[in-house]
Amino acid sequence: MNDDMHDEVTGEQSLGDDGHLGDDGFDIGLLEEELRQAAAILDPVPAQLRQIAVEAFALHDLDARIAELTFDSVVDAIPVRGATDVPRMLTFRAGEVTVDVEVTAQGLMGQVLPPQQARIEVLGGPQTATPVVADDMGRFTSDAPPSGPFALRLRTGGEVVVTEWLRA
Repeated sequence: MNDDMHDEVTGEQSLGDDGHLGDDGFDIGLLEEELRQAAAILDPVPAQLRQIAVEAFALHDLDARIAELTFDSVVDAIPVRGATDVPRMLTFRAGEVTVDVEVTAQGLMGQVLPPQQARIEVLGGPQTATPVVADDMGRFTSDAPPSGPFALRLRTGGEVVVTEWLRA
């Protein structure tokens, strides 16, 4: 290859440093950005359409398996007399995946079983999901206690599991 960015073997134009040089020598990436800016000014996306797009994206893991609540200490546990500020224990199950979670005023602590790495998002309504990573033993913690309704979205390999929504 020589300096004029022409492949002497194939006779084709090579890519520039940014990988976006077209057949006629134009920087396609720069052209695309200029067209985006012009479209944003001359024909902006309506707010309603943008909202519909965001809502459609929220359904991107619609095929996720729903983890069923199999134990809730508020309902299933025998209360201990005199105990105050006891953590809420939750167990969710979806197929072979089980998630044990302890909810306290200080945050969440839990474990994915069978033990495996997972990316866990603490969902809390319209706010941004709080990401948490489970280690090789499946253990995870979050220092942000859920306020109001919450659910967990687990990504384990190619599988997505979402828990039922509960109140903290």
